[in-house]
Amino acid sequence: MKNDTRINVIVNIIRTFVLTLLSFITFPWVCRYLGDSAVGAYTWANTFVAYFLILAKIGIPNLAVRECVKVRDDKEKLSNKVQAFFILQLIATMLSFGLMTAVVFSVPALRNSSSLIFILSINFLAGAFSFEWVFIALEKQFYMSVRSIVALTLSAILVIVFVTNPSDLYIYALIAVSVTLITTISNLFYIRKFVSFKKTMPYDFKQFAKPLFILCSLSLIISLYNQTDTFILGFINEDKSEVASYSVGIKGIDIIIGIIAGLSTVFIPRSAYYYQQEDKKYFKRLTKYSMNICFFIVLPAIVTMAVLSKPICSLISGNFDYQTSSGSYQSAPTILIILASMMLTYSLGDIIYGQILLPIKKEKYYLMAIGIGTLLNISLSLVLGGLLPKYVSWLTPSVGVAIGTAITDLLIIIFLVSITWKWVKEAIFNNNTFKLLIANLIILGVTIGLYFLSNTIFAKFSLAESTIAMLQIVIIILIDAIIYLLFLGIVKEDLVYSFIRKDKKEISNV
Repeated sequence: MKNDTRINVIVNIIRTFVLTLLSFITFPWVCRYLGDSAVGAYTWANTFVAYFLILAKIGIPNLAVRECVKVRDDKEKLSNKVQAFFILQLIATMLSFGLMTAVVFSVPALRNSSSLIFILSINFLAGAFSFEWVFIALEKQFYMSVRSIVALTLSAILVIVFVTNPSDLYIYALIAVSVTLITTISNLFYIRKFVSFKKTMPYDFKQFAKPLFILCSLSLIISLYNQTDTFILGFINEDKSEVASYSVGIKGIDIIIGIIAGLSTVFIPRSAYYYQQEDKKYFKRLTKYSMNICFFIVLPAIVTMAVLSKPICSLISGNFDYQTSSGSYQSAPTILIILASMMLTYSLGDIIYGQILLPIKKEKYYLMAIGIGTLLNISLSLVLGGLLPKYVSWLTPSVGVAIGTAITDLLIIIFLVSITWKWVKEAIFNNNTFKLLIANLIILGVTIGLYFLSNTIFAKFSLAESTIAMLQIVIIILIDAIIYLLFLGIVKEDLVYSFIRKDKKEISNV
């Protein structure tokens, strides 16, 4: 079982990088052909729907993973729990959809976007039948990877073929929800191999009441925290162009956070299993291993994205002229720099929640942190994004909101680290982390030097801004990666060295 973790991590990383590549193909296409107003409208509507998606889940997936891990070797007991959680999920989904419908037709500003909202709501209606949490609990990483790659590849092809002007907004929304539909249909066929839907035991819903109440509250607050910046920005900025700038700036951040969150699908069930078996040795080792991967991926991402913010946002948005004050997505590079730290703070918080607080049943501390953080984020967003831009000429609403979000996230991770100190101190503060910090200081110097050198060289050629942006990103990241891996191999950093040494020690047997 311990050897499977490394294989699952590799499979998950491959899946995430493929999906990231597809995202870098489709999102710039959408930004270019839909335009900032349409992209802003889509992002804002999707944010609104996301609130009700979280309400529909009411924390069921996280609790279901934890409970299904306990009985995954007993098909009858597993089937009983899957059936019980499905009933709860279906009821919650229908109630959430009913509430969303009432809100949409009660608020004039939402009624104008009702068609787009209802198209996007297919995501959580279909999601009730997806049973994704079952495959997470059973650690079916290869299946989930292949399925996701196929679904998103098909989606990318459809976007390129059918999304060619701003009037195709609704077509884009339909293509977006098709990914969920494909996932759901695939899961419904595959799940019957592991689960029976014939009732053989009574359902014990009472045992889920207390943890579901906490997780439901937590899910709502997390959703509010994650979506507040975009939602408030949508009300501050009537034409939604600032929302579009924010969505472009945060796109690169979301990709890295998504990689770490994707890896949590590997570590969460395993962490729950080790804690359930009272195997504290491997529970701590798994935490250290996952944080090692987090630092390995996130630290160089912060460095390169901050330095290469302009070409990256140019590539993402499809708007390649940041040399003038006109045009769309002008605030995106600044937003990317401000929010770069969130790749570390948010990812560490996600690991602490999913792999420590959830297995030891102390999720109330995460609820406390996110609850206070949400109130702080709302306050800072209104002040820095809504009020100050009226008096500070260089501050745009999207930049102000980004500053508030970055400050809030930093304070949250400080709190979470302090309350889980006995679990995380060795995982964060160790010689291996120091090696990674030194490596990234080297990468910072190399990236800055290569960026200015490339600007000087490319200025001598008559190349399109799009070509320059692509060449800068590809060349610099490739050189950075080679130097990064060589240095870490020389200093025998745990993760890199575990792949090159013949005698694999404990870390490769997590």
